Amino acid sequence: MMAAVTVADVATGPAVGLLPLLSLGPAFAPLVGGPRRTVWIGVIALVLTAGLGVYDDLIDGVRGYVSIASVVGVTGAGLVAVSMRRQREAELASVRSIAEAAQQVLLKPVPKLAGQLRAAVRYMSAVAEARIGGDLYEVVAAPQGVRVIVGDVQGKGLDAVETAALVLGAFREAALDERDLLGVGRRLARSADRQLEGEKFVTAILAEVRDREVTFLNYGHPAPLLLRADGSAALPEPAAYALPLGLGAHGASAPEPFRTDFLPGDQLLLYTDGITEARDDDGRFYPLPERAHLLKDSDPESALETLRQDLIQHVGGPLQDDAAMLLLRYR
Repeated sequence: MMAAVTVADVATGPAVGLLPLLSLGPAFAPLVGGPRRTVWIGVIALVLTAGLGVYDDLIDGVRGYVSIASVVGVTGAGLVAVSMRRQREAELASVRSIAEAAQQVLLKPVPKLAGQLRAAVRYMSAVAEARIGGDLYEVVAAPQGVRVIVGDVQGKGLDAVETAALVLGAFREAALDERDLLGVGRRLARSADRQLEGEKFVTAILAEVRDREVTFLNYGHPAPLLLRADGSAALPEPAAYALPLGLGAHGASAPEPFRTDFLPGDQLLLYTDGITEARDDDGRFYPLPERAHLLKDSDPESALETLRQDLIQHVGGPLQDDAAMLLLRYR
C-alpha cells in the first residue's frame, strides 16, 4: 500500500498531495502483527514521508509537517490498538478454556466399551467462540443394561448449559437406580417438570440395550438410525411421540416404550436435529439415511469423523445449530 502511494506521488508530483496516505501502512499494521511490526511499519512510513517531502519540496511546509504528524499519530494509535487486541485475545482464550472445562464436566467422555457395546461420540457447538452448547448425551452401564440418552435443550450456547446439566444429573442417577427404562423416563420427566417449570423444554431419546434388544423412549426427538449387519437401515419410530421433557404442566402423557432387535454387527446412531436440519446452499436438508454407508469404518471414532466431515461439506461452512452424534456398535 505504501509502495503504491510512493509510486503515485512520484508520478503525479506535489500538486495532488498524496503524502498523508502513507499513514495507511501503520493504520493497518495492528490488524496483522504485534507492536514490533507496527513500529517498523511506522518507521518505514515516516522515512518515505520525509523522502517524498524532500522530493516534492514540501518538507519545510505545512503539508510536510502535517503528513509527518499523521504518520506518527497513526503509529501511536496502532500501538494502542495492538495492546487492546492482545488483551481481548487473552480474555477470549480464558473464556474458551473455562467453557471447555465446563463442557468436560457437563459432557464427560463416554466409555469406549460398555457391556457388549462400543461407543463413540461427536459434538459440534454452534457457538464456536465458547465451544459449548445445549445438546447432551450420556452412556451408563447399569446392572439392568446399557442405558443411553441423547437430548437437545431449547436454545443454544451458555443459556442452555444449566438446563443440560439438570437433565444429565437426573439421568445419571436414575439410570443406575431404576428397575426399567420406563422408570428412568418417569423420574427424568418429574425432575425436568419440577426444575424447568414449563419455561424451557428438552427433546430427548432414551435407549436401553440388553439381551440382544434395544428399548426406546422418545420425548419429541428425531428417530434414531439403526444399521443392520447386512447393510440395511431403518428409523425406529414410536406409534405416537410424547411431548418434550419439561412440558408436563401441559398434561403430557408418558411415552410408550417401543422395542426392536439389536444383534451382533448392528449399529445404532442417536443424534440431534442439528444433523438432520443442516441445510446446504440450496436449502436441502442433510440426507442422513442416505449417508449410512459412511459408518462402515471398523473404528467407531473414525466412522463418526467421516460422517462429520461429510456433514460439514454438505453445509459448506459452520453449523447454525448445535449437533451431537452418538454411535453404539454391538461387538
